Amino acid sequence: MLRPDENPPILYPEQSQLAEINGCWWVAHTKARNEKALAWELMQWEIAYFLPMREKVQVRKGRRYRPVMPLFGGYVFFCGDDEARYKALTTNRIANVIEVKDQALLVYELEQINQVLQSKIKLDLHPFLKKGDRCRVTAGPLAGMEGIMVRKRNNARLVLNVAILGQAAATEIDADLLEPL
Repeated sequence: MLRPDENPPILYPEQSQLAEINGCWWVAHTKARNEKALAWELMQWEIAYFLPMREKVQVRKGRRYRPVMPLFGGYVFFCGDDEARYKALTTNRIANVIEVKDQALLVYELEQINQVLQSKIKLDLHPFLKKGDRCRVTAGPLAGMEGIMVRKRNNARLVLNVAILGQAAATEIDADLLEPL
């Protein structure tokens, strides 16, 4: 199990924004438990990537661990030309590469996930939703972000979809900060 400082950066090149990275985005469906190793190799070749990760509490033999795990297990987003795609495939860590038809939508959705990760707000996986109340956050560190509002127990949660994966992530939010779209 890696210490937090031994993990690859979530976004490479660091201190950049996803929208500023030039090239075509691809989704790498990795072989089991190869997300971080693929990220390290992409970084060595200076290929831009995004690997959203979060801490997850695990208990083994009565001890609590907080490993940093990929948010979307089995997926790494990378950006580049056909040569970058070919290099990524030569790592033998990828089961399949998913072509992204709507580049702008993917970048928009990933930017939202990245913004939540940078703000250090807890982010959990959530079932992908197609129907529901679309809303926008009006204030706070997530202001302007759009998603679907759902209720879990007595708490409001903002669900952020990543359509190409058919997956989503959710974070708790004060319902007063949401406005319908």
